[in-house]
Amino acid sequence: MVRFLFKRLFQAVVVMFFISLISFSIQDNLGDPLRELVGQSVSEQEREVMRDEMGLNDPFLTQYSRFVVKALHGDLGTSYFFREPALQVILEKVPATLELVFGAVIIILLVSIPAGVYSAINPRSLLTKFIMGFSVIGISVPVFLMAILLIYAFSIHLGWLPSYGRGDLVPVFGSWETGFLTKDGLLHLILPCISLASIMLPLFIRLIRAEMVESLHTEYVRFAWAKGLNKYRVWFLHALKNTMLPVVTVGGVQIGTMVAYTILTESVFQWPGTGFMFLEAVNRVDTPLIVAYLIIVGLIFVVTNTLVDLIYGLIDPTVDIIGGKK
Repeated sequence: MVRFLFKRLFQAVVVMFFISLISFSIQDNLGDPLRELVGQSVSEQEREVMRDEMGLNDPFLTQYSRFVVKALHGDLGTSYFFREPALQVILEKVPATLELVFGAVIIILLVSIPAGVYSAINPRSLLTKFIMGFSVIGISVPVFLMAILLIYAFSIHLGWLPSYGRGDLVPVFGSWETGFLTKDGLLHLILPCISLASIMLPLFIRLIRAEMVESLHTEYVRFAWAKGLNKYRVWFLHALKNTMLPVVTVGGVQIGTMVAYTILTESVFQWPGTGFMFLEAVNRVDTPLIVAYLIIVGLIFVVTNTLVDLIYGLIDPTVDIIGGKK
C-alpha cells in the first residue's frame, strides 16, 4: 500500500505539472488583462510600464518559474477583478459547487442502482423498457437544454420551484454555508441537482444493468442458486457487490467530470459556484483566476482517481492495486 501511495503521488505530481504548464500557457491567448484592469483611459506608455511591473513582458519560462514557486507556497496569483488571492476566491465558491455535485451524486445513486438492478433482473418487463427508453433519451439531451426544460416546467409553468440562486443558507463550518439544512435552500437545490445528475444518470443505469446481467450469468452466482440461497441474498450480496467494481471506477472519474460540467448548470441557474465564477473570469480576462480554477479542477481529478483506486482494492481484495489481479 505504501509503495502504491508513493507511486500515485509521483504520478500526481507529473500530472499536476502538465496541467499547470498547459493552464499557464493559454493565459496569453485569452486577451489583455490590463484592458479589464485599467479600461481605455490609460495611455499605451502607462500600460507598458504596468506590464513591466506585473512581469507580463518577461519570457515565458521566467513567468512560469515564478508562478510555480508561488504556487508551491499556496499563492496562485491575485484576481484582477476581486482584488483578492485567486485561491481564496475559489475556496469561497467551492461550497456551492460541492453542494451541487453532492446533491447530484445522491440522485444518481438513489435512482441508478435500483433502476439498473431491476432492469437486469426483469429484462422483459414493461418498466424495464421504460427505464431503458428513458436512459436513451437522457443521454441524448444536453445538460443546458435539460436545465431550461426543468425551469420552464417547474418554475415558469407550474411555479413549484425557484429557478435561480441558492436560497436561504446556514453556516456549518466557519464560513462554509449550506442550503441542505433549510427548506428554501433545499427547494433551490432540486432543479440544479436534477439537471446536473441528468448528465451521468443514464450512463450509470445502463452500466449497472450491463454489469448486473453479466454477474447473474457467472459461475459463482449459479453455484449460489444451486445451494438454494435466498434470491435477495444472491442478487444483492453476491451479484451486486461485483457489479459495483466498474461502477466505482467509472463513478470516481465522472465525479471530476461533474465538477467541470457545473459550468453549464451553474450558468443556467445563476448558481454562485466555481463554474459560474469561471465563466465570469473568462469574460473579464481574469487570467490568475482562470489558471487557478483549471489547476484546482485538475487536482480534484487527480485526488478522486487516487481514492477510486484505493476503494477498488478494498471492495475486491483479489485486486492488486499495484500490478492488477492477484
